[in-house]
Amino acid sequence: MSKPVKKAVLAYSGGLDTSIILTWLKEHYECEVVAFCADLGQGEELEPARAKAQALGVKEIFIEDLKEEFVRDFVFPMYRANALYEGVYHLGTSIARPLIAKRQIEIATATGADAVSHGATGKGNDQVRFELAYHALRPDIRVIAPWREWDLNSREKLIAYADAHGIPVAKDKRGEAPYSMDRNLLHLSFEGKILEDPWREPEEEMFILSVSPERAPDKPTYVEISFEKGDPVAIDGTPMSPATLLARLNSLGGANGIGRVDMVENRYVGMKSRGVYETPGGTILGVAHRAMESLTLDREAAHLKDELGPRYAALVYNGYWFSPERLMLQALIDASQTYVSGVVRLKLYKGNVIVVGRRSEQSLFDPAIVTFEEDHGAYDQSDASGFIKLNALRMRIAALVRQNRP
Repeated sequence: MSKPVKKAVLAYSGGLDTSIILTWLKEHYECEVVAFCADLGQGEELEPARAKAQALGVKEIFIEDLKEEFVRDFVFPMYRANALYEGVYHLGTSIARPLIAKRQIEIATATGADAVSHGATGKGNDQVRFELAYHALRPDIRVIAPWREWDLNSREKLIAYADAHGIPVAKDKRGEAPYSMDRNLLHLSFEGKILEDPWREPEEEMFILSVSPERAPDKPTYVEISFEKGDPVAIDGTPMSPATLLARLNSLGGANGIGRVDMVENRYVGMKSRGVYETPGGTILGVAHRAMESLTLDREAAHLKDELGPRYAALVYNGYWFSPERLMLQALIDASQTYVSGVVRLKLYKGNVIVVGRRSEQSLFDPAIVTFEEDHGAYDQSDASGFIKLNALRMRIAALVRQNRP
């Protein structure tokens, strides 16, 4: 029989599910619960969560603004890798989980807790992301995943439990929600219910961060993003902190109908799931970063990064942020960014991010060599003959052998 739990740190949002988990932990495990709520840019006031936790008898409550750390130490390193899961997903939910888990473990250590808990279901990816991070950071910690233990497997049962235990239930939570949502400074995701039919187009009223491309302004918006060693540091010449910069790109992108993705993705647990995402600022940042690399990054280094990008994205998606292989890849990627500095100019227009200019003191683009005009000896075109013959040698040999066969 496992040892009793004395104290558990819960990743708490103040919503219905985690409020029920908070009460269930105290009832089922007879343990003290520490509530931890991370502000990653959800766009809502989190202080009411404190009052709700206090009303449910919680004594230790942590509500922390982690937006700058989130963008600086998690989002930006990921964008240095040009990571997109299955070619399109900007990993907005995936990249948030390791930070929440990291801070949970730190709070558990500081408060003497011997367990951590989360509200992820047994069908999703988040349970894997949280728990892989827990185990990597503190292998002795006890992990409690209520959705894999309790029998509250329907909204009716959850609401009945809440009513029986005096847990407030908002009026809009008593009906069937049309979809589930997850929001932070990088993105907003929608899943479930009406989106479970892959043929059905999302309703326009669902979107929050962006206008539709059809309703975007008829006049384009121009923006310049400055980079230093692969990270954006300024917009239109104005230096900004990481979180402030991403928030500004969100505003610019959303106003121009940028960043909507509708995809059927492959979850790590084995099933396919449809997700609809809004990532306006991240979409702009991804295009701008690749444009900066196109000017400053060596060809083979760039091509190697393109090979590693999907691997990196899968590691983030599947929850391996703290794994040795992700850390190894990050070291390689960060080394490639030494000279990725300069300015990219973009045109934002009706859902499109169009690169219209780029400049850098580290540019590898040499007009004297590439020009179609006279290059004054900068490039000897006759050198190409030997280059082509050597590269064609294996194909010429194969062709000659086949020609001589009966």
